[in-house]
Amino acid sequence: MRLHEEYALRRIINAYDKATFLAGARVRPDVAESVHACLGDCFLLDELQEAAGKTIARETGAEWGCVTACAAAAITLGVAATMTGTDRHRISQLPDTAGMPDRVVIQAGHCVNFGAPVTQMIRLAGAAIVQAGTAESCRKDDLCRALEADRVAAVFAVESYHTSRYDGIPLAELAGIAHDAGVPLLVDAATQELRLRELVATGADLIGCSAHKYLEAPTAGLVAGNRDLVRALLLQHHGIGRGMKVGKEGIVGVLAAFKSTPWQHVRSWRDGEDRKVGRILTALSTIAGIRAVRDADPNACPFDRVRIEFKGLEKDTAGNRVRELKDRLARRKPAVMVRVYGSTPECVHLNTTELTDAYVDLLCKALREEIGRTLET
Repeated sequence: MRLHEEYALRRIINAYDKATFLAGARVRPDVAESVHACLGDCFLLDELQEAAGKTIARETGAEWGCVTACAAAAITLGVAATMTGTDRHRISQLPDTAGMPDRVVIQAGHCVNFGAPVTQMIRLAGAAIVQAGTAESCRKDDLCRALEADRVAAVFAVESYHTSRYDGIPLAELAGIAHDAGVPLLVDAATQELRLRELVATGADLIGCSAHKYLEAPTAGLVAGNRDLVRALLLQHHGIGRGMKVGKEGIVGVLAAFKSTPWQHVRSWRDGEDRKVGRILTALSTIAGIRAVRDADPNACPFDRVRIEFKGLEKDTAGNRVRELKDRLARRKPAVMVRVYGSTPECVHLNTTELTDAYVDLLCKALREEIGRTLET
């Protein structure tokens, strides 16, 4: 089925990332086959979630797990679970939090925007935000002072490139501080799926990830963590979570993804990404006026990116060239999407994880042409 032609949609060469605005990852064929197989049947969703809980626990080392509509839904439902537990009256009462612990402590530098403010996802449950530290840093004393507030329900942290440069408290230490205060630690790790075992080992109580990014499943989220909190999270679907429920295709997609590459074969998957990075670096190596280098993932996810910089330019001038190159690439047919981080506006980053070999060829051709035109301006 030629969807691009039928609905007049733009074709995309995705060298940006497995991003929501680009409709997530290309679903792996073996995962798509499992999802297709479920579409013609009915299931009890509770049984599907039970199967997901067992699978996520086995694969990640967590006590239990579940599937959500997305990682953002996992934030709201996880916070709700810390306030209500399994109390059905409290679940039906939300977002009115009268009589409940309803404050969530978060390091100030973790109040990020991932396409929406993470604090808004927390407040959707009815919770109030208590910030600790400053936008630049947070220390144990800062967090402990914030935990002295009345009615604290949880500590919340973000594990992503948004916070990779923040001078804050490491997750394992954060979990210990939260537990000493008698509250759980919740973690939003939306693009950190391939680090799930490592994140579970920090002692965090609930970790929410995307499924439609590095697990390469259909749109969904997954949660790994404490059995009782996961159970309480699932019960939110009888309350404020009703509009965030996940369907059979999301749950089956997660189950299939855990049997697939890259989860089961990270090393061979990374070898493929390294090969694509090498091809791009070779193609760009003869262009005077730029420097193209291998760049490790800021959160130690198991792959590298390509970073492109313009040589010999002041930061502002380099930033202007980068914006021009990004715009030129996006106007092409097919459109080439590349990433520019707000923290390093003078660099272009290329992510190979959504590129086939054919797309790598098209990307290299587009880069050589548009870099040349940008250098001529």
